[in-house]
Amino acid sequence: MNRFHWLDVQRIGEELAERHPETDPVSVSFPTLKALVTALPGFAELPGHPCNERILEAIQQAWIDERE
Repeated sequence: MNRFHWLDVQRIGEELAERHPETDPVSVSFPTLKALVTALPGFAELPGHPCNERILEAIQQAWIDERE
């Protein structure tokens, strides 16, 4: 399986759009978004690359872009 992590923002946006087509990414809170990302198959946190608000904002925008 192809692993990805927090810095793979575009990949995460694509995965979320594919797995949650009924969900409006604008309405998802950051704690919920973080939980959705960590539940994705193939996702793995890397030591030294924690999640932060800026990364979550970028993921949310990538998800919005994928839906358009």
